[in-house]
Amino acid sequence: MSEPTTTEVCRRLVGRTAVITGAGSGIGLATARRFASEGANVVVADIDEGSGKAAAEEVGGIFVKVDVTDPEQVEALFKTAYDTYGSVDIAFNNAGISPPDDDSILTTGLDAWRRVQEVNLTSVYLCCKAVLPYMQRQGKGSIINTASFVAKMGAATSQISYTASKGGVLAMTRELGVQFAREGIRVNALCPGPVNTPLLQELFAKDPERAARRIVHIPVGRFAEPTEIAAAVAFLASDDSSFMTASEFLVDGGIGGAYVTPQ
Repeated sequence: MSEPTTTEVCRRLVGRTAVITGAGSGIGLATARRFASEGANVVVADIDEGSGKAAAEEVGGIFVKVDVTDPEQVEALFKTAYDTYGSVDIAFNNAGISPPDDDSILTTGLDAWRRVQEVNLTSVYLCCKAVLPYMQRQGKGSIINTASFVAKMGAATSQISYTASKGGVLAMTRELGVQFAREGIRVNALCPGPVNTPLLQELFAKDPERAARRIVHIPVGRFAEPTEIAAAVAFLASDDSSFMTASEFLVDGGIGGAYVTPQ
């Protein structure tokens, strides 16, 4: 199965300000590039100063170093975005971790559980809480929270805290999408399948057998490329998805629809 080719993009985000957490690499970096190509002012947020600054320079945006589990730093992130560009139109709450010590519930310790919950779920709560007042004043906005296809399915090769955290992101997204719909604010959850990112590469390099077991379940026969996920995020950020809120946007190569995979 061939990989996607790069195509010319639309200019749907001209003049809009987008804040992306975890924007230094993977899906976040691909989305920063896509948003910039569609005309957005991009605020690159990452805990890694080196990759974050490089990403911001590449896309012509600004970099804010942030620990997404720290409420004060998260508040400062969105204030910086507003003070710099005069609006906060898009929030892509994307930062997350999947450490190797998050495994079966029988072997995952409480410290590992809590760390993943803080980064993957509490950070989304903090980012939504911080950005919503800006969007309320504007009377519009699009929030995209990164969940996962594993929040919709059970996996025998478990990452128990990761899965639970992404399920929490889905539930919170639905509630916020309903609560703020009449204020012109849309809140949707992105549910990617496995993506060819440094995080996945590192995980599977340590356990090639696990990688092989997972890829066989993807009907299209490969992992997603970050650019494909970024295209989905751009759709959710733009007015092309203006009637979508409180939704779960599954971009998984057919995993969720497969009973068996093709031979």
